[in-house]
Amino acid sequence: QVQLVESGGGLVQPGGSLRLSCAASGFTLDYYAIGWFRQAPGKEREGVSCISTSDGSTDYADSVKGRFTISRDNARNTVYLQMNNLKPEDTAVYYCATVDKVAAPGLYYGMDYWGKGTLVTVSS
Repeated sequence: QVQLVESGGGLVQPGGSLRLSCAASGFTLDYYAIGWFRQAPGKEREGVSCISTSDGSTDYADSVKGRFTISRDNARNTVYLQMNNLKPEDTAVYYCATVDKVAAPGLYYGMDYWGKGTLVTVSS
């Protein structure tokens, strides 16, 4: 059974950091580009970051560039999102998904598999 499971969310103060994990089971992450998405209350889901399969190239939405870092550990079948200098506007449920195409920064298509999400709350 194909499954993606996110973890690492929580409550953090502005300026703080969190590291999210996206663990895959039932398939090998090596063959998929993986994206992180988020959905804030009352807003549409948006692409945050993506990492490719082959050369490990990365993409970031403008809103997180310079603060977030995506990485992958194929041996652990896991993709990470390191989030630094968090802001209240980063509060959202964060999801990971397989991605088929990166059209523009933060604009991803072809998401076949999704996790159920992990909540990140940035508040003092």
